[in-house]
Amino acid sequence: MSRRPEHPPRAKRTRCRSGLPAWTATLTWKAAVFITATCCALAAQLGLLVHATVTRQIVGRAEDRALSQLTDATTAYQAGGRLKPGAGIDPDGLPEELRRLAVGGSRGTMVSTLDSRPTMWAAGPADGGRALAAHIDYTPSAHTINRLDTAIIDSSALAIGATLLVAAFVMTRVTRRLHHTAAVARQISAGDLDARVHDPRTHNPSRHPDEVTSVAEALDTMASSLQNRLQIEQRFTADVAHELRTPLTGLHTAAQLLPAGRPTQLVQDRVAALCTLTEDLLEISRLDTGAEALDLNAHQLGPLAEHVTRAWPTTRTDIVHDTVVETDRRRLERVLTNLVTNAHKHGHPPVVLTVNGPIITVRDHGKGYPDYLLQHGPHRFRTEAGNKGHGLGLTIALGQTRTLGAELTFQNTTDGGAQATLTLPHGACPING
Repeated sequence: MSRRPEHPPRAKRTRCRSGLPAWTATLTWKAAVFITATCCALAAQLGLLVHATVTRQIVGRAEDRALSQLTDATTAYQAGGRLKPGAGIDPDGLPEELRRLAVGGSRGTMVSTLDSRPTMWAAGPADGGRALAAHIDYTPSAHTINRLDTAIIDSSALAIGATLLVAAFVMTRVTRRLHHTAAVARQISAGDLDARVHDPRTHNPSRHPDEVTSVAEALDTMASSLQNRLQIEQRFTADVAHELRTPLTGLHTAAQLLPAGRPTQLVQDRVAALCTLTEDLLEISRLDTGAEALDLNAHQLGPLAEHVTRAWPTTRTDIVHDTVVETDRRRLERVLTNLVTNAHKHGHPPVVLTVNGPIITVRDHGKGYPDYLLQHGPHRFRTEAGNKGHGLGLTIALGQTRTLGAELTFQNTTDGGAQATLTLPHGACPING
Protein backbone atom coordinates (compact mmCIF):
# COMPACT_ATOMS: atom_id res chain seq x y z
CA MET A 1 0.00 0.00 0.00
CA SER A 2 1.27 3.47 -0.75
CA ARG A 3 1.97 6.02 1.97
CA ARG A 4 -0.05 9.24 2.15
CA PRO A 5 1.99 12.40 1.71
CA GLU A 6 2.32 14.44 4.89
CA HIS A 7 1.91 17.75 3.13
CA PRO A 8 -0.70 17.53 0.33
CA PRO A 9 -0.45 20.25 -2.29
CA ARG A 10 -2.63 23.27 -1.73
CA ALA A 11 -4.45 25.17 -4.43
CA LYS A 12 -3.08 28.66 -4.95
CA ARG A 13 -5.13 31.75 -5.56
CA THR A 14 -4.22 33.15 -8.92
CA ARG A 15 -5.47 35.70 -11.39
CA CYS A 16 -6.36 35.14 -15.00
CA ARG A 17 -4.10 36.44 -17.74
CA SER A 18 -6.78 38.97 -18.58
CA GLY A 19 -6.43 40.48 -15.10
CA LEU A 20 -9.75 39.09 -13.85
CA PRO A 21 -9.91 37.05 -10.63
CA ALA A 22 -9.33 33.32 -11.07
CA TRP A 23 -12.88 32.47 -9.94
CA THR A 24 -14.24 34.05 -13.13
CA ALA A 25 -12.74 31.09 -15.03
CA THR A 26 -14.70 28.53 -13.01
CA LEU A 27 -17.48 26.46 -14.49
CA THR A 28 -19.99 27.88 -11.98
CA TRP A 29 -19.20 31.45 -13.01
CA LYS A 30 -19.40 30.63 -16.72
CA ALA A 31 -22.70 28.78 -16.24
CA ALA A 32 -24.08 31.71 -14.23
CA VAL A 33 -23.12 34.18 -16.94
CA PHE A 34 -24.59 31.95 -19.66
CA ILE A 35 -27.84 31.35 -17.75
CA THR A 36 -28.15 35.04 -16.90
CA ALA A 37 -27.63 36.08 -20.52
CA THR A 38 -30.11 33.46 -21.73
CA CYS A 39 -32.73 34.43 -19.14
CA CYS A 40 -32.31 38.11 -19.94
CA ALA A 41 -32.71 37.44 -23.66
CA LEU A 42 -35.81 35.30 -23.10
CA ALA A 43 -37.28 37.80 -20.63
CA ALA A 44 -36.65 40.65 -23.06
CA GLN A 45 -38.31 38.78 -25.94
CA LEU A 46 -41.31 37.73 -23.87
CA GLY A 47 -41.59 41.19 -22.32
CA LEU A 48 -41.53 42.86 -25.71
CA LEU A 49 -44.12 40.40 -27.03
CA VAL A 50 -46.46 40.95 -24.08
CA HIS A 51 -45.89 44.70 -24.17
CA ALA A 52 -46.63 44.90 -27.90
CA THR A 53 -49.75 42.70 -27.66
CA VAL A 54 -51.33 44.40 -24.65
CA THR A 55 -50.36 47.88 -25.81
CA ARG A 56 -51.92 47.18 -29.20
CA GLN A 57 -55.15 46.16 -27.49
CA ILE A 58 -55.21 49.19 -25.15
CA VAL A 59 -54.38 51.60 -27.95
CA GLY A 60 -56.96 49.93 -30.19
CA ARG A 61 -59.70 50.40 -27.61
CA ALA A 62 -58.72 54.05 -27.12
CA GLU A 63 -58.74 54.58 -30.89
CA ASP A 64 -62.18 52.99 -31.18
CA ARG A 65 -63.54 55.34 -28.51
CA ALA A 66 -61.96 58.39 -30.16
CA LEU A 67 -63.24 57.38 -33.62
CA SER A 68 -66.70 56.75 -32.13
CA GLN A 69 -66.73 60.28 -30.76
CA LEU A 70 -65.49 61.56 -34.12
CA THR A 71 -68.35 59.74 -35.87
CA ASP A 72 -70.90 61.29 -33.49
CA ALA A 73 -69.32 64.71 -34.00
CA THR A 74 -69.43 64.27 -37.80
CA THR A 75 -73.11 63.32 -37.68
CA ALA A 76 -73.93 66.34 -35.51
CA TYR A 77 -71.81 68.63 -37.70
CA GLN A 78 -73.53 67.49 -40.91
CA ALA A 79 -76.96 67.87 -39.26
CA GLY A 80 -76.08 71.39 -38.20
CA GLY A 81 -76.32 70.50 -34.53
CA ARG A 82 -74.11 71.52 -31.67
CA LEU A 83 -70.89 69.54 -31.15
CA LYS A 84 -70.36 67.78 -27.83
CA PRO A 85 -67.47 68.71 -25.51
CA GLY A 86 -64.22 67.21 -26.69
CA ALA A 87 -65.02 67.78 -30.40
CA GLY A 88 -64.51 70.80 -32.63
CA ILE A 89 -63.33 72.31 -35.89
CA ASP A 90 -59.56 72.82 -35.92
CA PRO A 91 -59.43 72.75 -32.11
CA ASP A 92 -56.40 73.95 -30.19
CA GLY A 93 -53.88 71.25 -29.46
CA LEU A 94 -54.68 69.20 -32.56
CA PRO A 95 -51.38 67.71 -33.81
CA GLU A 96 -50.38 69.35 -37.07
CA GLU A 97 -49.62 66.02 -38.74
CA LEU A 98 -53.09 64.71 -37.94
CA ARG A 99 -54.69 67.99 -39.11
CA ARG A 100 -52.95 67.74 -42.49
CA LEU A 101 -54.16 64.12 -42.80
CA ALA A 102 -57.76 65.22 -42.11
CA VAL A 103 -57.60 68.17 -44.51
CA GLY A 104 -56.38 65.76 -47.14
CA GLY A 105 -59.65 63.84 -46.84
CA SER A 106 -58.62 60.95 -44.54
CA ARG A 107 -59.45 59.98 -41.01
CA GLY A 108 -56.83 59.05 -38.44
CA THR A 109 -55.84 58.89 -34.80
CA MET A 110 -52.79 60.03 -32.83
CA VAL A 111 -51.66 60.20 -29.22
CA SER A 112 -50.48 63.64 -28.15
CA THR A 113 -50.38 65.88 -25.10
CA LEU A 114 -53.12 68.35 -24.22
CA ASP A 115 -52.73 70.48 -21.11
CA SER A 116 -49.89 68.23 -19.97
CA ARG A 117 -52.10 65.13 -20.13
CA PRO A 118 -51.82 62.28 -22.64
CA THR A 119 -54.67 62.53 -25.14
CA MET A 120 -55.98 60.34 -27.95
CA TRP A 121 -57.04 62.43 -30.97
CA ALA A 122 -59.24 61.38 -33.87
CA ALA A 123 -59.69 63.71 -36.87
CA GLY A 124 -61.47 63.72 -40.21
CA PRO A 125 -62.23 66.17 -43.09
CA ALA A 126 -64.70 69.06 -42.73
CA ASP A 127 -65.94 71.78 -45.14
CA GLY A 128 -63.65 74.53 -46.31
CA GLY A 129 -60.40 72.67 -45.94
CA ARG A 130 -60.80 72.36 -42.23
CA ALA A 131 -60.47 69.40 -39.85
CA LEU A 132 -63.11 68.02 -37.54
CA ALA A 133 -61.47 66.47 -34.48
CA ALA A 134 -62.44 64.77 -31.23
CA HIS A 135 -60.24 63.74 -28.29
CA ILE A 136 -60.46 61.59 -25.18
CA ASP A 137 -58.33 61.35 -22.06
CA TYR A 138 -55.60 58.78 -22.64
CA THR A 139 -54.21 58.94 -19.07
CA PRO A 140 -55.77 55.69 -17.78
CA SER A 141 -54.52 53.80 -20.82
CA ALA A 142 -51.02 55.27 -20.41
CA HIS A 143 -51.01 54.34 -16.72
CA THR A 144 -52.11 50.81 -17.61
CA ILE A 145 -49.24 50.44 -20.07
CA ASN A 146 -46.74 51.83 -17.53
CA ARG A 147 -47.99 49.41 -14.86
CA LEU A 148 -47.71 46.60 -17.39
CA ASP A 149 -44.10 47.50 -18.19
CA THR A 150 -43.24 47.67 -14.48
CA ALA A 151 -44.88 44.29 -13.91
CA ILE A 152 -42.96 42.79 -16.84
CA ILE A 153 -39.64 44.11 -15.50
CA ASP A 154 -40.34 42.96 -11.93
CA SER A 155 -41.53 39.52 -12.95
CA SER A 156 -38.56 39.12 -15.31
CA ALA A 157 -36.11 40.07 -12.55
CA LEU A 158 -37.84 37.68 -10.16
CA ALA A 159 -37.79 34.87 -12.72
CA ILE A 160 -34.11 35.47 -13.52
CA GLY A 161 -33.23 35.52 -9.81
CA ALA A 162 -35.15 32.31 -9.12
CA THR A 163 -33.57 30.63 -12.15
CA LEU A 164 -30.10 31.69 -11.01
CA LEU A 165 -30.69 30.31 -7.52
CA VAL A 166 -31.85 26.96 -8.89
CA ALA A 167 -29.01 26.88 -11.43
CA ALA A 168 -26.46 27.82 -8.75
CA PHE A 169 -27.73 25.00 -6.54
CA VAL A 170 -27.52 22.48 -9.38
CA MET A 171 -24.12 23.72 -10.60
CA THR A 172 -22.75 23.74 -7.05
CA ARG A 173 -23.63 20.08 -6.69
CA VAL A 174 -21.94 19.31 -10.01
CA THR A 175 -18.83 21.43 -9.36
CA ARG A 176 -18.53 20.02 -5.83
CA ARG A 177 -18.22 16.58 -7.36
CA LEU A 178 -15.72 17.90 -9.91
CA HIS A 179 -13.66 19.57 -7.17
CA HIS A 180 -13.65 16.33 -5.20
CA THR A 181 -12.51 14.44 -8.30
CA ALA A 182 -9.76 17.00 -8.92
CA ALA A 183 -8.65 16.80 -5.27
CA VAL A 184 -8.39 13.00 -5.53
CA ALA A 185 -6.39 13.36 -8.75
CA ARG A 186 -3.97 15.71 -6.95
CA GLN A 187 -3.65 13.23 -4.11
CA ILE A 188 -2.80 10.49 -6.60
CA SER A 189 -0.22 12.68 -8.34
CA ALA A 190 1.31 13.45 -4.92
CA GLY A 191 1.81 9.73 -4.30
CA ASP A 192 -1.34 8.65 -2.48
CA LEU A 193 -2.33 5.77 -4.74
CA ASP A 194 -5.01 4.62 -2.27
CA ALA A 195 -7.10 7.73 -2.95
CA ARG A 196 -10.35 7.11 -4.81
CA VAL A 197 -13.35 9.23 -5.78
CA HIS A 198 -15.98 6.58 -4.97
CA ASP A 199 -18.78 8.44 -6.73
CA PRO A 200 -22.08 7.06 -5.36
CA ARG A 201 -23.61 6.90 -8.84
CA THR A 202 -20.93 4.41 -9.86
CA HIS A 203 -22.24 1.71 -7.51
CA ASN A 204 -25.92 2.60 -7.61
CA PRO A 205 -27.61 1.02 -10.66
CA SER A 206 -30.87 2.86 -9.93
CA ARG A 207 -29.21 6.21 -10.70
CA HIS A 208 -28.16 6.89 -14.27
CA PRO A 209 -24.49 7.92 -14.52
CA ASP A 210 -23.63 11.35 -15.86
CA GLU A 211 -20.44 12.82 -17.31
CA VAL A 212 -18.94 13.52 -13.88
CA THR A 213 -19.55 9.91 -12.89
CA SER A 214 -17.74 8.76 -16.05
CA VAL A 215 -14.73 10.94 -15.21
CA ALA A 216 -14.69 9.73 -11.59
CA GLU A 217 -14.96 6.10 -12.65
CA ALA A 218 -12.18 6.54 -15.20
CA LEU A 219 -9.96 8.18 -12.56
CA ASP A 220 -10.59 5.38 -10.06
CA THR A 221 -9.85 2.77 -12.71
CA MET A 222 -6.65 4.56 -13.73
CA ALA A 223 -5.51 4.84 -10.09
CA SER A 224 -6.18 1.15 -9.47
CA SER A 225 -4.32 0.15 -12.61
CA LEU A 226 -1.40 2.43 -11.76
CA GLN A 227 -1.29 1.13 -8.21
CA ASN A 228 -1.25 -2.48 -9.40
CA ARG A 229 1.53 -1.77 -11.87
CA LEU A 230 3.63 0.02 -9.26
CA GLN A 231 3.08 -2.74 -6.73
CA ILE A 232 4.17 -5.30 -9.30
CA GLU A 233 7.27 -3.22 -10.04
CA GLN A 234 8.02 -2.77 -6.33
CA ARG A 235 7.63 -6.48 -5.64
CA PHE A 236 9.83 -7.30 -8.61
CA THR A 237 12.53 -4.88 -7.45
CA ALA A 238 12.40 -6.21 -3.90
CA ASP A 239 12.42 -9.84 -5.04
CA VAL A 240 15.35 -9.31 -7.39
CA ALA A 241 17.31 -7.47 -4.71
CA HIS A 242 16.60 -10.17 -2.14
CA GLU A 243 17.52 -12.96 -4.56
CA LEU A 244 20.77 -11.22 -5.52
CA ARG A 245 21.76 -10.46 -1.97
CA THR A 246 22.73 -14.01 -0.94
CA PRO A 247 24.87 -14.94 -3.98
CA LEU A 248 26.50 -11.51 -3.97
CA THR A 249 27.45 -11.93 -0.33
CA GLY A 250 29.14 -15.22 -1.20
CA LEU A 251 30.75 -13.68 -4.26
CA HIS A 252 32.04 -10.78 -2.17
CA THR A 253 33.55 -13.21 0.35
CA ALA A 254 35.12 -15.27 -2.43
CA ALA A 255 36.59 -12.15 -4.04
CA GLN A 256 38.37 -11.31 -0.80
CA LEU A 257 40.18 -14.68 -0.99
CA LEU A 258 41.68 -14.07 -4.43
CA PRO A 259 45.39 -13.38 -4.64
CA ALA A 260 46.38 -9.74 -4.65
CA GLY A 261 46.74 -8.08 -8.02
CA ARG A 262 45.15 -5.73 -10.51
CA PRO A 263 42.57 -8.28 -11.80
CA THR A 264 41.57 -9.11 -8.23
CA GLN A 265 41.12 -5.43 -7.41
CA LEU A 266 38.88 -4.98 -10.46
CA VAL A 267 36.75 -7.98 -9.45
CA GLN A 268 36.46 -6.75 -5.87
CA ASP A 269 35.45 -3.25 -7.02
CA ARG A 270 32.76 -4.61 -9.33
CA VAL A 271 31.42 -6.96 -6.66
CA ALA A 272 31.34 -4.10 -4.15
CA ALA A 273 29.46 -1.95 -6.66
CA LEU A 274 26.92 -4.76 -7.19
CA CYS A 275 26.47 -5.14 -3.44
CA THR A 276 25.92 -1.38 -3.07
CA LEU A 277 23.41 -1.39 -5.92
CA THR A 278 21.53 -4.30 -4.34
CA GLU A 279 21.35 -2.56 -0.98
CA ASP A 280 20.14 0.61 -2.69
CA LEU A 281 17.40 -1.34 -4.46
CA LEU A 282 16.31 -2.90 -1.18
CA GLU A 283 16.20 0.52 0.46
CA ILE A 284 14.15 1.97 -2.39
CA SER A 285 11.70 -0.92 -2.20
CA ARG A 286 11.26 -0.30 1.53
CA LEU A 287 10.71 3.41 0.91
CA ASP A 288 8.17 2.68 -1.84
CA THR A 289 6.12 0.42 0.40
CA GLY A 290 6.23 2.85 3.33
CA ALA A 291 7.56 0.11 5.61
CA GLU A 292 10.22 2.32 7.20
CA ALA A 293 9.98 3.02 10.95
CA LEU A 294 11.58 6.12 12.47
CA ASP A 295 13.94 6.02 15.44
CA LEU A 296 13.63 9.59 16.71
CA ASN A 297 16.11 11.10 19.15
CA ALA A 298 17.56 14.54 19.82
CA HIS A 299 20.74 15.14 17.80
CA GLN A 300 23.05 18.14 17.39
CA LEU A 301 23.43 18.95 13.70
CA GLY A 302 26.98 20.40 13.79
CA PRO A 303 28.82 17.24 14.96
CA LEU A 304 26.52 15.08 12.81
CA ALA A 305 27.44 17.07 9.69
CA GLU A 306 31.14 16.90 10.53
CA HIS A 307 30.84 13.14 10.98
CA VAL A 308 29.33 12.82 7.49
CA THR A 309 32.09 14.86 5.81
CA ARG A 310 34.94 12.82 7.33
CA ALA A 311 34.64 10.37 4.45
CA TRP A 312 35.34 13.30 2.09
CA PRO A 313 38.27 15.26 3.56
CA THR A 314 38.06 17.91 0.84
CA THR A 315 34.52 18.85 1.89
CA ARG A 316 34.28 22.09 3.86
CA THR A 317 31.79 22.20 6.74
CA ASP A 318 30.40 25.60 7.78
CA ILE A 319 28.38 25.79 11.00
CA VAL A 320 26.55 29.13 10.86
CA HIS A 321 24.01 28.35 13.61
CA ASP A 322 24.10 24.98 15.29
CA THR A 323 20.89 23.46 16.62
CA VAL A 324 19.40 20.31 18.12
CA VAL A 325 16.65 18.49 16.23
CA GLU A 326 14.59 15.41 16.94
CA THR A 327 15.28 13.13 14.02
CA ASP A 328 16.41 9.69 12.91
CA ARG A 329 20.21 9.97 12.87
CA ARG A 330 20.80 7.05 10.51
CA ARG A 331 18.39 8.35 7.91
CA LEU A 332 19.64 11.93 8.18
CA GLU A 333 23.23 10.77 7.76
CA ARG A 334 22.12 8.72 4.77
CA VAL A 335 20.56 11.79 3.15
CA LEU A 336 23.59 14.01 3.76
CA THR A 337 26.03 11.29 2.65
CA ASN A 338 24.19 10.80 -0.62
CA LEU A 339 24.09 14.57 -1.25
CA VAL A 340 27.81 15.01 -0.53
CA THR A 341 28.69 11.92 -2.59
CA ASN A 342 26.62 13.18 -5.53
CA ALA A 343 28.32 16.60 -5.30
CA HIS A 344 31.78 15.02 -5.46
CA LYS A 345 30.89 12.58 -8.24
CA HIS A 346 29.06 14.94 -10.56
CA GLY A 347 30.22 18.40 -9.46
CA HIS A 348 33.53 20.16 -8.93
CA PRO A 349 35.25 21.28 -5.73
CA PRO A 350 34.98 23.03 -3.46
CA VAL A 351 32.02 21.13 -1.95
CA VAL A 352 30.54 23.00 1.02
CA LEU A 353 28.11 21.60 3.62
CA THR A 354 26.48 24.44 5.59
CA VAL A 355 24.40 24.11 8.76
CA ASN A 356 22.19 27.13 9.48
CA GLY A 357 19.71 26.10 12.14
CA PRO A 358 17.39 23.39 10.82
CA ILE A 359 18.45 24.19 7.22
CA ILE A 360 21.36 22.25 5.73
CA THR A 361 22.75 22.99 2.27
CA VAL A 362 25.21 21.01 0.16
CA ARG A 363 26.77 22.95 -2.68
CA ASP A 364 29.33 22.18 -5.33
CA HIS A 365 30.82 24.32 -8.11
CA GLY A 366 30.18 22.14 -11.13
CA LYS A 367 27.83 22.62 -14.07
CA GLY A 368 24.70 22.23 -11.93
CA TYR A 369 21.78 19.86 -11.89
CA PRO A 370 20.23 18.80 -15.24
CA ASP A 371 16.98 20.43 -16.30
CA TYR A 372 14.87 17.28 -15.89
CA LEU A 373 15.92 16.99 -12.24
CA LEU A 374 15.05 20.62 -11.47
CA GLN A 375 11.63 20.24 -13.09
CA HIS A 376 10.57 16.75 -11.99
CA GLY A 377 12.98 15.67 -9.27
CA PRO A 378 15.51 12.80 -9.38
CA HIS A 379 14.69 9.73 -11.49
CA ARG A 380 16.04 6.32 -10.62
CA PHE A 381 18.44 4.81 -13.19
CA ARG A 382 18.67 8.09 -15.06
CA THR A 383 21.88 10.13 -15.23
CA GLU A 384 23.33 12.65 -17.62
CA ALA A 385 25.45 11.37 -20.50
CA GLY A 386 29.02 10.76 -19.38
CA ASN A 387 28.15 10.55 -15.67
CA LYS A 388 28.74 7.35 -13.74
CA GLY A 389 26.13 5.93 -11.39
CA HIS A 390 22.62 4.56 -11.40
CA GLY A 391 20.66 7.67 -10.38
CA LEU A 392 19.66 6.07 -7.07
CA GLY A 393 21.56 8.30 -4.64
CA LEU A 394 19.33 11.37 -4.93
CA THR A 395 16.24 9.17 -5.23
CA ILE A 396 17.06 7.54 -1.88
CA ALA A 397 17.91 10.92 -0.35
CA LEU A 398 14.52 12.31 -1.41
CA GLY A 399 12.68 9.21 -0.14
CA GLN A 400 14.42 9.31 3.25
CA THR A 401 13.73 13.04 3.48
CA ARG A 402 10.00 12.43 3.08
CA THR A 403 10.18 9.68 5.71
CA LEU A 404 11.75 12.21 8.10
CA GLY A 405 8.98 14.69 7.35
CA ALA A 406 11.57 17.12 5.98
CA GLU A 407 11.82 18.92 2.64
CA LEU A 408 14.58 18.58 0.03
CA THR A 409 14.88 20.99 -2.88
CA PHE A 410 17.37 21.21 -5.75
CA GLN A 411 18.52 24.35 -7.55
CA ASN A 412 21.39 25.78 -9.55
CA THR A 413 23.14 28.84 -8.15
CA THR A 414 23.50 32.00 -10.19
CA ASP A 415 27.31 31.92 -10.06
CA GLY A 416 27.55 28.26 -11.08
CA GLY A 417 27.14 24.99 -9.27
CA ALA A 418 24.39 22.82 -7.83
CA GLN A 419 22.84 23.31 -4.40
CA ALA A 420 20.63 20.92 -2.44
CA THR A 421 18.71 22.41 0.50
CA LEU A 422 17.43 20.17 3.29
CA THR A 423 14.88 21.77 5.64
CA LEU A 424 14.21 19.73 8.75
CA PRO A 425 10.90 19.96 10.64
CA HIS A 426 10.43 22.96 12.94
CA GLY A 427 10.83 22.70 16.66
CA ALA A 428 14.61 22.76 16.67
CA CYS A 429 16.40 24.09 19.78
CA PRO A 430 19.30 26.49 19.12
CA ILE A 431 22.68 25.84 20.75
CA ASN A 432 23.91 28.79 22.84
CA GLY A 433 27.51 29.77 23.11
